[in-house]
Amino acid sequence: MSKHVEPSHERSFVNFEKPYETNIIGLRGVIYFGVGLFLLIVITFGLMWFLQNVMEQQAHETKDKKNPLAMSAEERLPPEPRLQTAPGFGVETQNNGVQGRTNLELRAPQSEYRVLKSEWDKLSSEGQRDAQSGTVVTLPLDEAKAKLLEQSAGATAANQDGQKMLDESRRMVSYSSAGRTASDQRR
Repeated sequence: MSKHVEPSHERSFVNFEKPYETNIIGLRGVIYFGVGLFLLIVITFGLMWFLQNVMEQQAHETKDKKNPLAMSAEERLPPEPRLQTAPGFGVETQNNGVQGRTNLELRAPQSEYRVLKSEWDKLSSEGQRDAQSGTVVTLPLDEAKAKLLEQSAGATAANQDGQKMLDESRRMVSYSSAGRTASDQRR
């Protein structure tokens, strides 16, 4: 009997006569892959070390040079209108006719509002005085209202219409009237 020879394209690595599968992985391929991977890691590490040294040297050389694309302090500011009224963490205030600067650098964020509010309250209650002569430039609001009503009511202080207008100007709408009438007096 002649032996049957399989064509080359029908050959199989599986031997059906054995009850187990044979190991066909070559140890040589695994070793080549491991050595190649190790060499690739070593070469990559060497290149990264070289690149880091070059970049550190470049940074050291250009450390003191000013970048030509760097913006000036004025160019870095946001566009107008700016919401912060105290540029540079300070407020220009006027104490007893003397112009000064209040430093707010190490204070709470709302300290700018508090300083400006006290300044505005002082101006509305006492008025503004001229720094050189000390005369009143602007009157407090209540005094200005009273003076205006006196002038419009006439020269006599006994005028009832002027007193009535003065009383009405001091009234404000209270919460108890739900906004219908002015009932409370400002203090």
